[in-house]
Amino acid sequence: MALEITDANFEELVLKSDKPVLVDFWAEWCGPCRMVGPVVEELAKEYEGKAVIGKVNVDNNPEISTKFGIRNIPALLFFKNGEVVDKQIGAVPKSVLAGKLDTQLA
Repeated sequence: MALEITDANFEELVLKSDKPVLVDFWAEWCGPCRMVGPVVEELAKEYEGKAVIGKVNVDNNPEISTKFGIRNIPALLFFKNGEVVDKQIGAVPKSVLAGKLDTQLA
């Protein structure tokens, strides 16, 4: 299951992670976010132990959303060693996100 990432635990779960991290910035009212949500959950299961997969509700966590300039959602940011190394804006097929994660694991 994807981790719930908040303003309070972002540094610990994302920036200090020794594994690649995929963070899904989303909101309840966002249609495309609801399309991407199940894909993110599938990736969380498939990459368990290899990568950290989490979700940030932009309505509840404005600090982190503002820090990374999230203006459009869903926004999926890929982190490695505490840095944003890739991103995907909008709903895309699972294969696109898996490919980006695989690149970080290589």
